[in-house]
Amino acid sequence: MTAQRAAQASAIGLGGVTGQRATQAPAGQARPPGAGRPRRLGAELIRAGLAPVICGAALIGLLCAWVAAGGAGTVSRVTIRVGQAAVTLPSSSAPDAADSYLTITDLGGPDTLLSARSPAASHVVFVRHAGSAAGPGIVVRQMAIPAHGTLSLSPFGLDVVLQDPGSLTVGASVPLVLTFRHAGRVTVYATVTPPGTP
Repeated sequence: MTAQRAAQASAIGLGGVTGQRATQAPAGQARPPGAGRPRRLGAELIRAGLAPVICGAALIGLLCAWVAAGGAGTVSRVTIRVGQAAVTLPSSSAPDAADSYLTITDLGGPDTLLSARSPAASHVVFVRHAGSAAGPGIVVRQMAIPAHGTLSLSPFGLDVVLQDPGSLTVGASVPLVLTFRHAGRVTVYATVTPPGTP
């Protein structure tokens, strides 16, 4: 009888140990591969995103320094100022043309006078006279103005000529619209003067 109880107790003890091992085994196992990976993956993505941002900021800084040092060239604002502006009455020898006196100063980079027009004439042309207002002269397409330079126009050299002018009166003002390549359109009001006088 005693031996039978001892065998049962031994069986119960072994079963308890076995059951304890069975329940504790999962808790003792190593964490499966990939556990905690989302957190590490997020940190890696942040580091990967910061790299191009830092490189872009450094590149912008280098470009700004390069431009400040003049590496990209110099952009000059072109400003035109017209001083003297006069249109003469047509002379008896050339009744269909009114010469002009203009002093154009370029306060910036080089520019070019491309065209001119006026409501007081059918059309306006650029003419190069050979030292005298007599004769038709040579028509030119445009006039260059050097940077920080002055272009003086008169019937004795380069001239802006109003073709077929309307009725002009001494002392009246005639609008002239000058178009420059860089400065754009500049409107001036020229005073009508007697023939040959600025």
